[in-house]
Amino acid sequence: MTQEELIEQLKSQIIEAVDLTDVKPADIDPDAPLFVEGLGLDSIDAIELVLLLQKHYGIKLEDPRKRREVLTSVRAMAKFIQDNQSNTDN
Repeated sequence: MTQEELIEQLKSQIIEAVDLTDVKPADIDPDAPLFVEGLGLDSIDAIELVLLLQKHYGIKLEDPRKRREVLTSVRAMAKFIQDNQSNTDN
């Protein structure tokens, strides 16, 4: 899966995970911040995103500093997934 395909998949998964009913995947800029500005997510949403990574990609993200770095944007999440996942598609 290319990074762009993964980004599109992540957009849909994020919308579902944090219940963004009025947002469509095309509305999400992959480089925009996920928290405060951008999508305006909060700390509860961060937990949902960590669970998303674990459930869909088998990646545990326990270090709070690393979590902050990975959850900055959809593109950052996609890069982290590609860097930390085996060559199997989920």
